[in-house]
Formats: sequence, C-alpha cells, structure tokens
Amino acid sequence: MPNYRVDDAGVRHAQQLIDAGQYDDQTPWSDAAPSTGEENEEREDEGQQGYAEWHLAVDPDEGEGAKGRHRFPYGDFEEVNRAALIHAEQRASQNDHEEIRRAAKDLLDRLDATRS
Repeated sequence: MPNYRVDDAGVRHAQQLIDAGQYDDQTPWSDAAPSTGEENEEREDEGQQGYAEWHLAVDPDEGEGAKGRHRFPYGDFEEVNRAALIHAEQRASQNDHEEIRRAAKDLLDRLDATRS
C-alpha cells in the first residue's frame, strides 16, 4: 500500500479558498474534476507547487516533479468542490489513509459550516 502523507500546503490552500467562499457545493465531482489537459495546463501555468496545492496528499515514493506525486485532488483549480472532499474522505477511509481521511473530513466540515 502506498505511504501517502497529508500535504499541509494543500490543506491550507483549501482552507483559504473555503474561507473566501471559493467553493462549489453543487457540481458532482465527476463533472468538475479537471481533465488531463487541464491538469497539464495548470502545471505549465502555475508550476509543480501550484499544481500540488490542489491536492490533499503526496506520495513520497514519486519524484518531486512527477504528476503522480500528488493525490486526492479537491478542486478544479478555481474552487474547492464539496463532492471532491466527500470522494477523498471515502477513498482515504477505504484505503486506510486515516490522516488524509481526517483532513478531508475537517475541510468538509469547514465548508459546511461556511455554507450555513
């Protein structure tokens, strides 16, 4: 099983976006998830660090510049997607990534508190 760890910069970025009201709580993740082309464009425009900020976890077994190093995406490079957080929480739980599950759940709770 991969040894993923929480990407603190990604979590902080998500928190900032949620606090600023930059989230989508309507669109299913299957519709909002960036395409491969959009992911590549983000990496070109914002660099590896900018791309990484849109993920909750990192796979330390992947090289620094590898696209596959970043796991558990939570948005479309503009907004946090609520369904993506739910998906990340479920997937992390199914694969025994407890810290990532907790990070996704905390962000989901933060987003839901902001919505109400």
